Amino acid sequence: MTRTPSPAGRFTLAELRLALAAPRAAAGLTSEWRVVDGVRTHTRRGADPGTGAPPVVLVHGLAVSHRYLTPLAVALATTHPVYVPDLPGFGLSERPGEAYDVSRHAAHLAAWLDAYRLPPACLVGHSFGAEVVAALAARHPEAVRALVLAGPTSDPAARTRRGQVGRWLVDTLREAKAQSPILLRDVWDARPWRVLATLSHSVHNAIEMDLVRVAAPTLVVTGGRDTVVPAAWREQVAHLVPDARALVVPGAAHNVATTAPAEVAEAIRRLLHRAPSTLPDAPSDKECHAHR
Repeated sequence: MTRTPSPAGRFTLAELRLALAAPRAAAGLTSEWRVVDGVRTHTRRGADPGTGAPPVVLVHGLAVSHRYLTPLAVALATTHPVYVPDLPGFGLSERPGEAYDVSRHAAHLAAWLDAYRLPPACLVGHSFGAEVVAALAARHPEAVRALVLAGPTSDPAARTRRGQVGRWLVDTLREAKAQSPILLRDVWDARPWRVLATLSHSVHNAIEMDLVRVAAPTLVVTGGRDTVVPAAWREQVAHLVPDARALVVPGAAHNVATTAPAEVAEAIRRLLHRAPSTLPDAPSDKECHAHR
C-alpha cells in the first residue's frame, strides 16, 4: 500500500496509529529483539527491498523511541534496508538500572551494528541521537558510510538543562499536536528519571570534539521553524564536520524527521548517491586540531 506523505510540518492520525503499532507488523515494518551487551534491545525494521542499497539506521532522540521515526522509516524502506533500534532504557528495549551517557550509548550502538553484521551504514541521528551517532562515527569510522545529523543537540549557547527545556517548550508550540501521544507513551516507557538523567548527560557532552573527527560525508538537516537548533548552531555544526552540507526544511520544527519524512528521505538518498563505497581514513589529530 502506497502512503501519501503529509506536507512538511504535519503529522496525521494515520501516521500516529502506524507509529504506535509495534510490536505488531505494520506498513512492512516488523519488530525483533536481540541481546546486545547484555541488554535485550528492540529494533523496528523494514524488509530488504532488494535494491543493493546500503542500510540506513535511524537513531532516536531524548525521551523518545523508534515510534516517532516510523514515518521516515516507511519513506526510506522502498529503497533501503531500514533499522530503527530503541536505545537501552527507551521504547521497547530493556531498561537498565542507570541512564547511559553519550559514550555508552555509542558503544552500545556499535555493538548493535556488530550483532546485525551490517556493512558500513548510513547513520541518521535526531536530536540527542545525533550526539550518539557523531560519537560512534568519530570512534568507528569504518562502520559509517554516511552520517545525517538531524536537529543535532546541543547548542553551546543553551547547553544547560534549563536552556534546553526552555527551547523545547517553545518548539512544542510549533509541532503537530498529533505527536503528543507518542511523547507521553515514550516518557512512560523510559520513566521521567531516565529522561532527566539523559538530559544531564546531553548538556555535559561536548559534541564539537566528535564532529571534527567525523570522516564520512555528512548532512546536517533542521526544520526552518526549529527553536532547539537555531540557524547559527546548525551552520556551526556543518562547519565543524570536515565534509558536511546543511539543509533546511521549510515548515518543519525540531521533529523534522517525523513531520517532513519525504523531504528528509530524499535528502538521505542524495547523500548516499555521492557517498563513496570505500571509506576514507578518519581525520588525524593534527587535522582535527587545525580544523578547530
